Amino acid sequence: MEKRIAAAATSSYRLLNQKYHASKRILHHRRLNPNEVIRSSSISGVAGFTHHCGPVPLKHFLTSCRWDLQKSSLIHMQNMSRIQHRNFGSVASTIIQRNPLFSTINHDDIIYFEKILGVKNVIQDDEELQPANTDWMHKYKGSSKLMLQPENTEELSQILKYCNSRSLAVVPQGGNTGLVGGSVPVFDEVIINTRRMNSIISFDKVSGVLVCEAGCILENLISFLDKQGFIMPLDLGAKGSCQIGGNVSTNAGGLRLVRYGSLHGTVLGLEVVLANGDVMDMLGTLRKDNTGYDLKHLFIGSEGSLGIITKVSILTPPKLSSVHIAFLACQDYISCQKLLLQAKRRLGEILSAFEFLDAQSMDLVLNHLDGVRNPLPSSIYNFYVLIETTGSNESSDKEKLEAFLLHAMESGLVSDGALAQDLNQASSFWHIREGVPEALMKAGAVYKYDLSLPVDKMYDLVEEMRIRLGAAANVVGYGHLGDGNLHLNVSTPQYDDAILAQIEPFVYEWTSRHHGSISAEHGLGLMKAEKIYYSKSSGTVQLMASIKKLLDPSGILNPYKVIPQSLLS
Repeated sequence: MEKRIAAAATSSYRLLNQKYHASKRILHHRRLNPNEVIRSSSISGVAGFTHHCGPVPLKHFLTSCRWDLQKSSLIHMQNMSRIQHRNFGSVASTIIQRNPLFSTINHDDIIYFEKILGVKNVIQDDEELQPANTDWMHKYKGSSKLMLQPENTEELSQILKYCNSRSLAVVPQGGNTGLVGGSVPVFDEVIINTRRMNSIISFDKVSGVLVCEAGCILENLISFLDKQGFIMPLDLGAKGSCQIGGNVSTNAGGLRLVRYGSLHGTVLGLEVVLANGDVMDMLGTLRKDNTGYDLKHLFIGSEGSLGIITKVSILTPPKLSSVHIAFLACQDYISCQKLLLQAKRRLGEILSAFEFLDAQSMDLVLNHLDGVRNPLPSSIYNFYVLIETTGSNESSDKEKLEAFLLHAMESGLVSDGALAQDLNQASSFWHIREGVPEALMKAGAVYKYDLSLPVDKMYDLVEEMRIRLGAAANVVGYGHLGDGNLHLNVSTPQYDDAILAQIEPFVYEWTSRHHGSISAEHGLGLMKAEKIYYSKSSGTVQLMASIKKLLDPSGILNPYKVIPQSLLS
């Protein structure tokens, strides 16, 4: 343990808050030697603290990486005619009937597609199709025998026009990182993968408007913009694989929604190919355009059920120089809530992320991911909060953060914490939060629920689920506290219908009763298509079905998903 503590303390400071004279408190710090073993010394009135020497002004104390806090003291995702598809989002196995109006692929179809795309972009090999047929969670597996890889909008338009005339169902696919079975076939749908449509079309440094094709990987866009002095308003743990077209079609939320808002606000325009092959040019780059219905919003979050996005115009913010990341510990969820309120009030416009995870999440990450270290190894805490601030004025931003953290410590909201001193430390903090989904996958089977709830009610669901399941499962709660998004995960050694029956429909009923949403950012896909009524009224869902029938009368676009099938029959 001493070695772990010493390693974690490298390039860090320890800070101490102790009495100075009779009426003042003064903060002391010193640089820890990387080879030095930390030893506790006995100080009058404060036990177990490391001794530090020399008084330091308050304005300097938060330049350190490590600090200890105690109370007010400074201390740190078959059968072709009919299959029983196990939907891991239902109480029992769901029998989904393949739409008999859909055709099956024949030799003439293959010849047509090869003429358009070339032989190498018409994939029929089972080994290549296997990952495209299976979702990231290994829950949903289709039986498609064909994947097409168009290079541009014209090719995709020709594909859809042909498929629509032949009644060939299709499933649009980007990076296939979805968690609700929305990006993989249910039966033998033709997979249309957009990975070859990956060009950056233009970037305006004055307006910050980026125009690119749908197949651009999010991380590549982040890297491109970084060189231009800008950032993407969207950041996800799956950024190394996910594509911007998929992000927009699912209205992905991500880690910085609290600062930059949803894609409904940052996406300025879209190019979309409809089911009949018509190309809808809505690729505007204006922030203001009040001429009629803003139709792009129909396609943002429609999960490829209304059309396939081929190009995106998105507003990107300038990259700001002053970035600070704090990893904090709280003893209870009420403290996390109060900390969020104080962060909004005291950090204001510089607050760019406010994430939380519970002790179970931290334990999974530490035990299942290689190279992850606990920034706060001295004790086990019930909750952890990651706060990021981004601004343009280093001194002003630092002053705000110092005042916020001092107030949080003095009011007892924070029990422990660390402040990143460089990019490596910042990345390590983020890796803990972003690594929870991967750790859950490595731990075994996992039932995932992505919910929007009133912040004060979010963790009540986690606690009730723990009581409900007892020792049969490990119930984990983490997510985007700043925008009321809970990722409820139930981890088990293997999938078990008895456990699933305990989770559902309880989780949806609980969410509906508390006026929440059963999908905050992952979408509905196959998993929740029949559950939409928990969050939307019957009239609203009926209107959605009417729009689907209008834009895709044959129903070939991503069938069996988003809208209940009974409304589309």
